[in-house]
Amino acid sequence: MHEIAWVIATTLIPVSELRGGIPLGVLVFGLDPLLVFFVAIIANAALFFPIFFGLRLFYDKFLSRFQLFNRYLENVKRRGKPKVDKYGFLGLTLLVAIPLPVTGVYTATFAAWLLGMDWKKAFPAIGLGVIIAGTIVTIGVTLGWKMFAAG
Repeated sequence: MHEIAWVIATTLIPVSELRGGIPLGVLVFGLDPLLVFFVAIIANAALFFPIFFGLRLFYDKFLSRFQLFNRYLENVKRRGKPKVDKYGFLGLTLLVAIPLPVTGVYTATFAAWLLGMDWKKAFPAIGLGVIIAGTIVTIGVTLGWKMFAAG
């Protein structure tokens, strides 16, 4: 159980997310890749809610008082709306699905909030991206380790 807690904690860190949690669980702790996959994608996808609604709360309580920030947000939304309308679901999914630094749940959730996307549309896109990224990382870790161990 201690190892699972480490996988979850690593998955919740903005820099690593599941890109760090899955290799930690499989390669360092020797846990079942399927178990690690499910734990990591659930923990990673669940990040969406505190980030999205935390940003909303923080904006409503503090940042909305600043006209300069409000104008900046409106400008971003106005410029970003055509892209969100065109690429919204697919764009967010791909942003999370490509397992590279700064392409995870934190970045995609911030982008969805900043561009004024409805959370009911943003979460499924981000969740799908998490599943795709988790699949890529899990396959890469398990196949890579087998090739390394065999060689």
